[in-house]
Amino acid sequence: MKYITLAENIKDTSVIGIGCMRIGSKEKKEVEEIIRTALDCGINFFDHADIYGRGRSEELFGQVLKENPELREKIVIQSKCGINMGMYDFSKEHIINSVNGILERLNTDHLDSLLLHRPDVLMEPQQVKEAFSELYESGKVKSFGVSNMNRFQMELLQNCLPYRLTANQLQLSLAHTPLIDEGINVNTGWDNGIVRTSGTLEYLRLKDIVLQTWSPLQYGMFQGIFIDNENYSELNNQLQILADQYGVTKDTIAYSWLLRLPQKVQVITGTTTPARIVNAAKAADIELTARQWYDLYKAAGNRLP
Repeated sequence: MKYITLAENIKDTSVIGIGCMRIGSKEKKEVEEIIRTALDCGINFFDHADIYGRGRSEELFGQVLKENPELREKIVIQSKCGINMGMYDFSKEHIINSVNGILERLNTDHLDSLLLHRPDVLMEPQQVKEAFSELYESGKVKSFGVSNMNRFQMELLQNCLPYRLTANQLQLSLAHTPLIDEGINVNTGWDNGIVRTSGTLEYLRLKDIVLQTWSPLQYGMFQGIFIDNENYSELNNQLQILADQYGVTKDTIAYSWLLRLPQKVQVITGTTTPARIVNAAKAADIELTARQWYDLYKAAGNRLP
């Protein structure tokens, strides 16, 4: 496993993380197996959100921690807040109340990382600043980031904050590449050259902000997985060639493609299957060549100018 520094006070964070959105439907013993399998593979990062399973995902995870308190020192826990009953809410009151609820459900006294979950158009940066300051000074949150924001939304927020934003969680996979497309297709007139993210990928690298990729095996917005999907036959053929070459599975290669980006990257896998967690962990040990990376990008249906 490879590790990065998520924040100055959060070092040695695994480049593969476990997304906990789907664990709410599991039994407690299954959740414990997920955690222990991840740790056995060197994965120590677990990503939550207060809306996952309507809080059930955090509750189950917290039950495991309550019965196994020694696990807390071995893991890095991140959660997200800001989605409030069909709207986005970055008010100080909502952020504070959300974190208090998260900590209670997780049976922990602090979060290592808190992300704001999708942009709130009505955001008042001063209220976010007051909430973050209260949470940091009380020891309830060690670092802060965002999710699904573009560079200008981040700039607007960062301009008011006393703490550096450390991560942005964004959808990115071989079959969902708008973050990458706009840079490759600059000044072409092609649809893929449309600036949809305002150079967010480059901004994250410039500011040394961790790119956390969600839905790393999905295409579209939760439309399905591209692995073994007949609509992505060329991509799957190319993935299989590389999987055979490296002695791994196709999903491992798909994760390694994301980790090949020349910046701080964390791949957040949503799998709850122990064997697939093992597959994901192996991606950290594979560094694709530039030729292999571009061949996969083109096999996914993209063209180069």
